[in-house]
Amino acid sequence: MMIMIRSIIRPEKADAVLAALMDAGFPAVTKYSVAGRGKQRGIKIGDITYDEIPKVMLMSVVNDEDKQFVIDTILKTAKSGEKGAFGDGKIFVSQVEESYTISTGALDAVAATEEVPA
Repeated sequence: MMIMIRSIIRPEKADAVLAALMDAGFPAVTKYSVAGRGKQRGIKIGDITYDEIPKVMLMSVVNDEDKQFVIDTILKTAKSGEKGAFGDGKIFVSQVEESYTISTGALDAVAATEEVPA
């Protein structure tokens, strides 16, 4: 079974998380620049409320047996300091039912984890 892991993290942590995943043998990642807010409803500085905070979303598809290792790598690398902080992010995990290689049209669960040249 294949698992999709979406992590929404602080932009300043993205390079470190990408490097940690690469070093751990998980180079296939899609990176998005996103904005949003969590339970704290943004940040208030003085009279100004910033309710859309810049974040980075990393999306990876891995085999089920690698799921916890990848999650632990992201948690460890994306956390601010020893205790973490509000706004460090969130990780979402879901099952992948199918994947297709666009160049061949083939249904292939392995294709979701392989890096394909653009």
